[in-house]
Amino acid sequence: MKRLMTLFAAVVFVGQARAQTSFEVGNLKYTITNETNHYVSVGKAETEPTGALNIPEKVTNPDNSVEYTVTRIGRSAFEGCSGLTSVTIGNSVTSIGYAAFYGCSGLTSVTIPNSVTSIGDWAFADCSSLASVTIPNSVTSIGGGAFRGCNNLTSVTIPNSVTRIEDNAFRHCTNLESITIPSSVTSIGIGTICECNKLTSI
Repeated sequence: MKRLMTLFAAVVFVGQARAQTSFEVGNLKYTITNETNHYVSVGKAETEPTGALNIPEKVTNPDNSVEYTVTRIGRSAFEGCSGLTSVTIGNSVTSIGYAAFYGCSGLTSVTIPNSVTSIGDWAFADCSSLASVTIPNSVTSIGGGAFRGCNNLTSVTIPNSVTRIEDNAFRHCTNLESITIPSSVTSIGIGTICECNKLTSI
C-alpha cells in the first residue's frame, strides 16, 4: 500500500511538472507558448519592474534549468507600469502584444529590434512621456491605437516594410509635427492622425 501511494505521488508530481505553464525570474513572468521549441512570452511579475527594462532573448527556467527563447511580449504585459523609464527589447522578439505597454506614463524611450514584425493594438497607447521610438524595417503592421495619446512624440518615420496601419494608430499625439508614411502602406485606418494639431509634414 505504501509503495502504491509513493508511486501515485510520483505520477502526480510528474503530471504537475509537465503542466507548468509559466515561471518567474526576477520581476518578470514568462509564459510558455511552445514547449517543443521552448518559446515563451514575457510580462510583469507580481512586483512591477521600474527604471530601465531589458527584455532578454533567452531565459533559463529556474525550476528545470531549461533555456527558453523570448519570442513575444504578451497581452497587457506591462500595462500601467508607470515606473518604467526605458525599454530595450531582445532580438528574439517577433511581436509586441495588445496593450503591452499601455499607460506606461513614465516611459521615455523604447528600442524595438529588427526581429519584430507586428506592433499590436494599443501597444504603447497613453505612454505620455514617450519621446523617441524607432520602428524597424522588419515591422509590417502597426495596430489600432498603437501610439494613441503619446503626446510627447514629435516625429515618426514609418519604414518601407509596413503595409498596414490600423485605426487611430497615432491619434491624439498632440505634439507630433511630422510623420513619414511610405508608399508601401496600402491600408491606413480611420483616424490615424486625428487630433495631431501640430502636424505640418506628412
